Amino acid sequence: MITAMADKPEPEGIVLTEAQRKSRRQRSIAIALALGVLVMLFFAVTMVKGPAVLVRPM
Repeated sequence: MITAMADKPEPEGIVLTEAQRKSRRQRSIAIALALGVLVMLFFAVTMVKGPAVLVRPM
């Protein structure tokens, strides 16, 4: 009974290899950087346009 508790259960689902984990991490970092650049671009454009961005005819 003690040996049954000490045995590691088999992982369920898909188990990624080390190369797949590294590739996933690099892809996630690239997506995060692209999103950050996009946010900064929108912020910069808003600052350049100034407060006139909020003043528009309805």
